[in-house]
Order: sequence, then structure tokens, then C-alpha cells
Amino acid sequence: MTEQERKEYESLREVRIDSTLIRHGRILDMRLDTVRVPNGNIAGRELVRHLGAVCIVPVTADGEVVLERQYRYVIDRVITEIPAGKLDAVNEDPLEAAQRELREETGFHAAEWIDLGDFYSAPAYSDEKIRMFLARGLTAGERELDADEEINVFTLPLDEAVAAVMRGEFPDVKTQTGILKAAEYLRRENA
Repeated sequence: MTEQERKEYESLREVRIDSTLIRHGRILDMRLDTVRVPNGNIAGRELVRHLGAVCIVPVTADGEVVLERQYRYVIDRVITEIPAGKLDAVNEDPLEAAQRELREETGFHAAEWIDLGDFYSAPAYSDEKIRMFLARGLTAGERELDADEEINVFTLPLDEAVAAVMRGEFPDVKTQTGILKAAEYLRRENA
């Protein structure tokens, strides 16, 4: 952290005074924190604590992205997504989680894994951090879906997936971010 970044952090930082657990769940915890903001006022912060997650942009040798269609109860829609899943523990290696999720949801294994970095899905109220990977050198295998999963798997040329993101056809943020980052990574690699 640079000196300027440290000063900015100190001038904007909120200090927790109290924290109350509202609900402890299998995937996340909901909390209500009381904080002191930089101007000295007291404020409440509703937040979600999450174990973290991974998402994968699997690209075939033919330049197609392996995608999924599944129903999402919270928004009552079937949407297109890249393979993804939560970490099983806070200290689980994200690469191992990504390899597991790709295998379970699509049946594919990848010979090459490229770390595309992290992003926070909704930092105003959640600490969920998602690690993105580009997976190449794919070989097909058997899926191992969880008992509560119904997923349709298909492929789409990467350039068509990018166009679908830009047209707003993929409303999921991890899918948009992953596809665009993977496409840019591959563009730079081939430049």
C-alpha cells in the first residue's frame, strides 16, 4: 500500500463498535454491525459474510465456452452462467475448488488453469470474493451434480458469448466479468 493509499484508507475507514449475528447459515452469515464513520457519526451496516467462491471460463480447443443454463429461485428465471461454486471452507484452495466445480457441474477436466483474479460480487453488503479462472485443455468426463442441481450444459463460440454479454443477455455478474476477462486474456495472448 502506498503512502497515499494508506492516508486515503485512514481518512475513509469506518470502525466497528458492535456486531450482532442475525442468522448463521450453511453458506453465509448475516450480521448487523454498528460503526463509527469518519465524521464521528454512528451508523448501522447490514452485511453478509460468505466463505468465498470460484468461477470458471472453460474454453475448448475450438474456441467455444462451456456454459450452463439453470433456474435461479431468487430471481425466478433460467439464466446462462459459467460454471461456479462456493468454497467448502474458508481456507480451501480456490484452484482445487474450481477443478471440483468444473468436474461436478460439466464433467470436464482441464489441463491448464489460468488465474484471472478476484472480484467482490456486492461489496456494499457482502464480503463474498470470487476467484476467476480460465480453463483450457478440456477433456470430457462424467458430471457429479449435487442432489439439488439441474443444469443444462452447452457450448458457444467465445466471440458470441462476448456479444451476448454486451447485449445484456447474461445478467449474471460473474459470467459477464469472467467471459470479458477471458476474452481479453486470450486476445492479448494471441496479439
